[in-house]
Amino acid sequence: MDKSLPNILAARKRIASSKIVKNIFKLDASLTKIGKNKTFFVRTYGCQSNIRDSEILKGILIKMCYKECDDINNANLVILNTCAIRENAEKKVFGEIGLLKKQKNKDFVFGISGCMAQEPEVVEKIITKYPYVSFVIGTHNIYELPHILEEHYKTNKQIIKVYSKEGDIIENLPNVRDSKTKAWVNIMYGCDNFCTYCIVPYTRGKLRSRDKEDIINEVNELIKQGYKEVTLLGQNVNSYGLDKKDGYYFVDLLNDVCLTKIPRVRFTTSNPWNFDKKIADLCIKHKNLMPFFHLPIQSGDEKILKNMNREMKIKTYVSLINYIRKRVPNCAISTDIIVGFPNETKKQFNNTVKLYKKIKFDNAYTFIYSKRVGTPASKILDKINLNEKYLRLEKLNNLVRKYSKENNQKFLNKVLPVLVEGKSKTNKDVWTGYSPQWKVVNFTGKCKVGDIVNVKICEVSRFSLKAEIVDTN
Repeated sequence: MDKSLPNILAARKRIASSKIVKNIFKLDASLTKIGKNKTFFVRTYGCQSNIRDSEILKGILIKMCYKECDDINNANLVILNTCAIRENAEKKVFGEIGLLKKQKNKDFVFGISGCMAQEPEVVEKIITKYPYVSFVIGTHNIYELPHILEEHYKTNKQIIKVYSKEGDIIENLPNVRDSKTKAWVNIMYGCDNFCTYCIVPYTRGKLRSRDKEDIINEVNELIKQGYKEVTLLGQNVNSYGLDKKDGYYFVDLLNDVCLTKIPRVRFTTSNPWNFDKKIADLCIKHKNLMPFFHLPIQSGDEKILKNMNREMKIKTYVSLINYIRKRVPNCAISTDIIVGFPNETKKQFNNTVKLYKKIKFDNAYTFIYSKRVGTPASKILDKINLNEKYLRLEKLNNLVRKYSKENNQKFLNKVLPVLVEGKSKTNKDVWTGYSPQWKVVNFTGKCKVGDIVNVKICEVSRFSLKAEIVDTN
């Protein structure tokens, strides 16, 4: 098998029409036996899309007769399904690669998949410095995993199979879901926004929407299997349908998913610049649409936003938040913020602080800007001292902690429905689950996994709510 290497320039192109390919995954009898008497371990880094990809990787491996192992050190096959959005994520992966060199199992096979695999400099580093990595597979060709493993077992050579292309939609792949109560459902893949700091449009390809029938069928099948919650996934779910030009968009899909009557519906992620206010209105129409909105603003300064290729007007953003809170008064809103974008001034950072104090988000995922090779922002000469960036991050995180606690306080003594997910990791006498507002709730009482129970909040913290099950009949 020839090496297929990633190429940033090819990954940027947006020319060809994407295809929806069904039933491409087929296993010859010989491939179904490759994993006999072998175990596998898949470690996932990054976002929900990677989690969903790992579920597919696991499904394929089980079809090949592998058995999942809960200890990475005892597995015959390890796949690191990687994230490329920040440098720290890559450092963690390369640290794990170094540790896995010590694996003593003579039949050990070790592969890299996911977004890091789509970065040319990462693959070059693996080829030159980590020859013991058995294979590298990209985000566009997970379905080829059986043939890649077959080739490696036959030749004992390092296999590199990564495509840099706009991408197709591959349906009907096997999968093993990590949860029995809630499920991730891809509605689209890729992104055409090209924020200047972001590598995702290069690693995930162009915007391409699944057919609505395939999505609805998947949700209906999950209902039959007993699932209580689905989360619709996309790099920017608001862009669903823009590539199809048939007049059927995300708000239409969201409405139809709610009509399936699955008890809980969520979605992520929403770029606020094209968030349709009708989405908030659906929360009034459909009680199974959860009142949680993740709306990444990234910066509170308009010049920085323009440099990020996110030309969102702050006034427009604030107006959107106000509209959502007025229409859905019991909602929670979170955001993402990047601190220290190249040459961000103190005044520009303070504009972010000012915005945060104005909106008082329920939560925020905050990061120091991470240079991604191949993105436009990576070419900017940055004059900000790293220590200054850390000071800004800490100042912002103090606000995150403050307002998270304040927002949680309003739920004290309130009754909330919670989807039971299991026992607390720290106390086996306590159950844990999520409220409609995506609040972690730890509670006591009689229930079982998969139940949706009413709980009364008796204590709050920055991170979670404590409660007891109550009888509301």
